[in-house]
Amino acid sequence: MTEKDGVNSAYVAGLDVADLKSLDSDALKLAGMGYKQDLRRNYTVLSVLGVGFSLTNSWWGISAALITGIKSGGPVLIVYGIILLTLISTCVGITLSELASAYPNAGKPQQIFMADSGSGTLTCIGGQYFWASELAPRRYANFASYLTGCTIHPWHVFVGYQITNIFCFFFNCYGRTLPALGQITLWTSLLSFFVILVAVPAKAPTHQHAKFVFANFANETGWSQNGIAFIVGLINTNWAFACLDCATHLSEEIHRPEKMIPVAILGTVAIGFITSWTYSVALFFSMTNQDLSETPTEVPLLALFDQALNSKAGAIVLEALVIATGIGCLIASHTWQSRLCWSFARDHGLPFSSFFAKVDRRLNVPIRAHAMSCIIVAIVGCLYLGAYTAFNSMVTACIVLLYISYSIPVICLLIRGRNNIHHGPFWMGPIGLFSNIVLLLWTCFTLIMYSFPSAMPVAPGNMNYVSAVYGILVLIIIADWFLRGRHHYRGQVQRHDETVVIVGAGVQEKIMHEMH
Repeated sequence: MTEKDGVNSAYVAGLDVADLKSLDSDALKLAGMGYKQDLRRNYTVLSVLGVGFSLTNSWWGISAALITGIKSGGPVLIVYGIILLTLISTCVGITLSELASAYPNAGKPQQIFMADSGSGTLTCIGGQYFWASELAPRRYANFASYLTGCTIHPWHVFVGYQITNIFCFFFNCYGRTLPALGQITLWTSLLSFFVILVAVPAKAPTHQHAKFVFANFANETGWSQNGIAFIVGLINTNWAFACLDCATHLSEEIHRPEKMIPVAILGTVAIGFITSWTYSVALFFSMTNQDLSETPTEVPLLALFDQALNSKAGAIVLEALVIATGIGCLIASHTWQSRLCWSFARDHGLPFSSFFAKVDRRLNVPIRAHAMSCIIVAIVGCLYLGAYTAFNSMVTACIVLLYISYSIPVICLLIRGRNNIHHGPFWMGPIGLFSNIVLLLWTCFTLIMYSFPSAMPVAPGNMNYVSAVYGILVLIIIADWFLRGRHHYRGQVQRHDETVVIVGAGVQEKIMHEMH
């Protein structure tokens, strides 16, 4: 930032003085990073928490992974795996919260607000890729940022998958209803959890001993080492704490995001642990038949409900609650992915970015990015018909790639120095540093161990092809970067250079007033 006649300047993207005077403090901070306020801030912290938890939906994730977990470690895997992943996810949540709450002021050429203001906190919907852009050394900032952004008969499952994807698409086509919808999906999930938590143990004819729940380790994977069986089974439990970054991509739609986003992230972890752990323990105590894999419906959870309630109608009602929660999860997923796609396109990170970066003013949603994201989801679903193993490998890759996207800005942060950036309202000091290190170590661990086959002996039908997914993805990223991205991607330097310097005591006074 330059200074003239002792007056500090502010970088404001594409705005003149008249535009600047009409902005509130949140829009000013966004403008200071080189972005316009395209989406209305309709979300409350409860709405963002609703979307975040509806996507992560820990107890529902455990439901989906229950049968696989039983074979790869039994109740011990689920009960203690949840505790382990809660501790790790807390570190991930702290890391994401710190980054969402504070962005760097790396010397005057990049300084966005007054150096002596003491509260120049920045937030951006781009999340990980924006953090990487701002934290990485200038020479590597663009690429670091770009790298971060980038039984029933099978056809029955495929058709259900596509219908559900289309059905949930429409819920994200009208922005005004999304905050209320986020709260509805949150309460739907919590209500469903509570009904199942009470009904299943209360109606179960018998209950398992505590030893079965807390000390029974089962290994039906074919791995001779129980430790490996436990680790390869963790991938299923890990889904209970996936997508913790969801709230960061709604930061342009909530007031005071530097304070509210950390609340939503860590609230998601806390609610996730309470619901998933108590839910798992209740179900394991209520099991009467430990082998749930052989069921005509190929839905083990439905068989467990039927065992406990001794009523097919009751089991169907409880399963309907699980399905309703899952639909809420998918709606939140669409919200998350559409914002991420739109924000990355806004910085020319995608092919045809100018088309996908548009926000529909009438609907108040990035409808083009939303439609493109759902089309990709539909295409990926086609793998289920032709290559079920490849589909599962894609699912595994999703978790690890999320951790990698968190790790890139953290590495940049540690290289720059945690004390060399402006701290936001949420800053944990040494605890934050510990959380950063845990995140990096866990990312390395999952990158290696989640690549192991889930069962032995290995055959083409049960091979874990996630390494091939990584390889193909790396080739796509490198090819797109050299052919298109490095020429068009709007990274740290270009974003700062494109901002307009507004000089004047009146403008400075407004910025100071809004920031304090």
